[in-house]
Amino acid sequence: MMSTKAFTLVSAVERELLMGDRERVNIDCVECCGRNLYVGTSDCFIHHFLLEENALPAGTATFTATKQLHRHLGFKKAVSELRAASALNRLLVLCDNSITLINMMSLEPVPSGARIKGAMAFALNENPVSGDPFCVEVCIISVKRRTIQVFMVYEDRVQIVREVSTPEQPLAVAVDGHFLCLALTTQYIILNYSTGVAQDLFPYCSEEKRPIVKRIGRQEFLLAGPGGLGMFATVAGISQRAPVHWSENVVGAAVCFPYVIALDEEFITVHSMLDQQQKQTLPFKEGHILQDFEGRVIVATSKGVYILVPLPLEKQIQDLLASRRVEEALILAKGARRNIPKEKFQVMYRRILQQAGFIQFAQLQFLEAKELFRSSQLDVRELISLYPFLLPASSSFTRSHPPLHEYADLNQLTQGDQEKMAKCKRFLMSYLNEVRSTEVANGYKEDIDTALLKLYAEADHDSLLDLLVTENFCLLTDSAAWLEKHKKYFALGLLYHYNNQDAAAVQLWVNIVNGDIQDSTRSDLYEYIVDFLTYSLDRELVWKYADWVLQKSEEIGVQVFTKRPLTEQQKDSFNPEDVITCLKKYPKALVKYLEHLVVDRSLQKEEYHTRLALLYLDEVLRQGPGASGKGAEVTETQAKLRHLLQKSDLYRVHFLLDRIQGAGLPMESAILHGKLEEHEKALRILVHELRDFSAAEDYCLWRSEGRDPPYRQRLFHTLLAIYLGPGPSAHELTVAAVDLLNHRAAEFDAAQVLQLLPGSWSVQLLCPFLMGAMRDSVHTRRTTQVALGLAKSENLIYKYDKMKLKGSSVLLSDKNLCQMCQNPFCEPVFVRYPNGGLVHTHCAAGRHTNPSSPSPGART
Repeated sequence: MMSTKAFTLVSAVERELLMGDRERVNIDCVECCGRNLYVGTSDCFIHHFLLEENALPAGTATFTATKQLHRHLGFKKAVSELRAASALNRLLVLCDNSITLINMMSLEPVPSGARIKGAMAFALNENPVSGDPFCVEVCIISVKRRTIQVFMVYEDRVQIVREVSTPEQPLAVAVDGHFLCLALTTQYIILNYSTGVAQDLFPYCSEEKRPIVKRIGRQEFLLAGPGGLGMFATVAGISQRAPVHWSENVVGAAVCFPYVIALDEEFITVHSMLDQQQKQTLPFKEGHILQDFEGRVIVATSKGVYILVPLPLEKQIQDLLASRRVEEALILAKGARRNIPKEKFQVMYRRILQQAGFIQFAQLQFLEAKELFRSSQLDVRELISLYPFLLPASSSFTRSHPPLHEYADLNQLTQGDQEKMAKCKRFLMSYLNEVRSTEVANGYKEDIDTALLKLYAEADHDSLLDLLVTENFCLLTDSAAWLEKHKKYFALGLLYHYNNQDAAAVQLWVNIVNGDIQDSTRSDLYEYIVDFLTYSLDRELVWKYADWVLQKSEEIGVQVFTKRPLTEQQKDSFNPEDVITCLKKYPKALVKYLEHLVVDRSLQKEEYHTRLALLYLDEVLRQGPGASGKGAEVTETQAKLRHLLQKSDLYRVHFLLDRIQGAGLPMESAILHGKLEEHEKALRILVHELRDFSAAEDYCLWRSEGRDPPYRQRLFHTLLAIYLGPGPSAHELTVAAVDLLNHRAAEFDAAQVLQLLPGSWSVQLLCPFLMGAMRDSVHTRRTTQVALGLAKSENLIYKYDKMKLKGSSVLLSDKNLCQMCQNPFCEPVFVRYPNGGLVHTHCAAGRHTNPSSPSPGART
């Protein structure tokens, strides 16, 4: 158990003030209503005092009692109980089994002499059912055995309203509405006196100890249970709170939220209703009265009266926090909600959560601290300010006053322990990263992001770059100096870029690549710079560093021109002529750029195509003798040259042909001759120089692509003629001719081919060709016959329609009218429509020239 100072015990009425030197007089009961304190004594006197409360700086108070008057009731018995009914200005006094009504100020009995006789004990209903403000509901334990009576008490009269029997003799009672909580001889029960329904609670032995029945709130009671337990019970017969553990010898109990106070022979103990723990113990001997009156707790011995003055809850909470008892402080703070105005409570509770958060943080309980910081909506700068130099120099932040914690900075908190300091920094990184996109960061985004950048840079954390390439509010001046201090030059460049200082960013990165400054963040920084310039919209910046990137690598550097976004290319923000001029010093880059223009962008400009072809040609010639025979290996550049020569129609053919002459490039020469429609020259080169017969076939296919069949047929006949013509390697050419005929039979006119073939060739040699030619001839003949038959059928249909039209006679008279002009026919010349309508010839002719004229029929 850890103690809490929740109350201080203050004397209210000294013995001398109450009874002078009368030793045998004892205090038997007390009542307090506002400033009025009443004391009933064993010699049948009632004493009236006025209490003056004097506040002390520490938050406690002292009391001064001023005696007003005292009066003897006229009996020889002690005053058993006192209860004030302030609405009636009456004091209810139980003495000698009789309840008397007396005036609260004068202590005189009411003139009517109204009283309730035969009462052993009584209780006021603090939740009355009548609703009459000028009466008090009183429940008494009658001297009749096992009987409870309910009275209505007015200023000068009393009225019984109910009498209820109980299963055992009642010893103590508390009342709430229609419900009575009774201590019987062997058990506690809840009894509804309106319906008579009883609910057993739990047993206890009245012979062993004094029962306690105390109403603590609406429909809830506190009872002295077995085993030294303070039990809570509702009118429904259930307990909504855990019991508190007090002494077996408790003689009185009271509630001053959130505490339950118990009195035994030697001590006053204070227990929390929130966590059921005992919080305070006050030595107090010979005490026999403990009661609470509207939040004021009074205890008494037989000789003196004392008040338990509660310390302000906020002071208690602060004491708990000062003792690092965070959980208890939070429980007490939550419990204080019901006693403090909502707005004031919210301010207080938020501050308590923040203080608790810093206590947990100082103990490195980071998960708990984070939850407390977030739920209390802590100004995150309070946390950042613990870390030296993290807040920007321009920040206007000042710490909360009074302070939320006792630490000057992180060094004091961790006492210089580097491991603890590192843990605290990791926590702050995590916390700032979480809150920077929440409402907590509103108004403080610059401070948060700048602090986060500094932490990332100091810890060499990967998230530094992620922070800088996304939306952030890092202050440039502070952040730049910090990044430079920690040699994070690449990150500094990203910061410059985010703040629209691209020139500074690129220069910094160039210095890293050149080795002027050291930063190993990116091993591919050169490629990154190229990519950055590629997507930059700053033309001057690109031109400024174009030579630098090209000098490092022509193939990669040229990407600043070739990989620019399509939209920018369409705007031609970089004129190709300017780029080509720049690239003249860089032949490899120039080739790449021209390929970009010709292949990727498909620009139809003769100069680009010719220049690219020349560059390819120069490279091929520089590489030395290339592929000049059948099956020879072709270099990449030579393959690109051939592809360009074949596919492009924009380059200057004669110019290139002159450059190729004598260069030992027969394939390229053949392609260029083909572009000039000099097919026989081209094919002779392929056949006689290269001996590449498959290339000759491919040539015929390439040049006839998209042309009509006769054109293709002429090319193949030319190739066949070359194969069959005189020349060296006649046998090899003969084999090539046979293969050509047998594999490309459909491309030839069989009749012409048969005239060209030597008579010595056997039918078996040309069997595939002849079969294909026959099949093609038969197919053509049959297709023609089908077409002829269809034409004859259609002609027959038209003839039939014509005969039907001619078969019917037409009678023409002067009564017939033209369907178009509605005039009679003057001569036997007319036009008849399929619907039988007759019109003048000139009207029919006019109809065909004037489409808007009326139409008598669909067909003429």
